[in-house]
Amino acid sequence: MLAPLYSALPRDVVKAIFLVCLADGVVAVSYGSLAGSLGFPLWVPLALSVIVMAGASEFIFIGIVAAGGSPLAAAAAGLLVNARHIPFGIAVSDLTGRGWRGIAGSHMMNDESVVFGLSRPDKHQQRAAYWLCGTGIALCWPAGVLGGSLMGKLLPDPSVIGLDSVFPAIMLALVIPSLKKKVTRKRAGSGALLALATVPWLPAGLPVLVSLAGLVMGSKKNEQ
Repeated sequence: MLAPLYSALPRDVVKAIFLVCLADGVVAVSYGSLAGSLGFPLWVPLALSVIVMAGASEFIFIGIVAAGGSPLAAAAAGLLVNARHIPFGIAVSDLTGRGWRGIAGSHMMNDESVVFGLSRPDKHQQRAAYWLCGTGIALCWPAGVLGGSLMGKLLPDPSVIGLDSVFPAIMLALVIPSLKKKVTRKRAGSGALLALATVPWLPAGLPVLVSLAGLVMGSKKNEQ
């Protein structure tokens, strides 16, 4: 299935998808090692990585439970963070398909697959990018969690190796070429400021949605 998807996309897009999936896998190692160091049995983070497959919600879940909170409260917090998937699902409904394919496509829906899918110029490439990224993360995330969980039993403090910084570093490297345009810099900067300003007041995950308001800054006539 992946071969037709690979051939439908430009090489630079495939490379970007590969890097993002790799970065997700590294973050999964961090998550798995954190869960292991907190005393969770291997099956807990591994099951979450396959069934939930939503990094922010999984981090929140193990954090709340490890702090003594109720698993139901932790699950509710995870659902709140992933409320953004409701508009995501509407936006990519044409890309996921129907029936069992639609169920699988919806399960693979995440920030990265949605962004890559909607950024392509035609439906064929949109569907290819969405499925290639979604499939890549569906494979890399549980694999990283498995490796991280085993590592967490050996590392008392997984944060000392800085795995959590890899994902934002790779994402920054991918977007830097786009910042050559003045309007892009203005919108990205505005969104970043809005996100930072709302971090103390909103639950984790929601400041990112607020940052989308930065898209209204600038106009195409200002592009250089």
